[in-house]
Amino acid sequence: MPGFEVLYQAAALCLTYPDDDFRARLPLLREAAPQLRGFTDHATATGQSALQAHYVEVFDFKNRHSLYLSWWTDGDTRNRGMSLVRFKELYRAHGLEFTGEELPDFLPAVLEFVSRTGDMEMLTEHRDALEQLRSRLTAFGTPYACVLDAVCATLPPAPTGARR
Repeated sequence: MPGFEVLYQAAALCLTYPDDDFRARLPLLREAAPQLRGFTDHATATGQSALQAHYVEVFDFKNRHSLYLSWWTDGDTRNRGMSLVRFKELYRAHGLEFTGEELPDFLPAVLEFVSRTGDMEMLTEHRDALEQLRSRLTAFGTPYACVLDAVCATLPPAPTGARR
């Protein structure tokens, strides 16, 4: 994962709810991760309340743009519980304890984990989910698609014969 640590951390911050701290970090995010400038330029030019309303519209009303990776593989089934346990076990294997308010498969949490550890297992395992999310965000016309474009561009190619 040569040099992607900063990108993953910046992408994680871009995919969280845009609170006041987010606004203060925008200049740093813009400089640290030029791959995200399509999004950071939009966020800089958009008023805080409009940015927050857009985030809610994109990510909170329907699962169509879910930031929870296990939702893409398991949906709302009991299998999802085991998937969430796997995420927690991976964090623990690296000496980290997941204590966030979100579930451990929340994409910004996974991106932050990868930026700290270099372990891309969960990103590569959920490549199809990330590609589907990227495609749906692009079709929706949201600047958040730029963030997924940058993340997906760093992932190794899907194995030959993999389902797309």
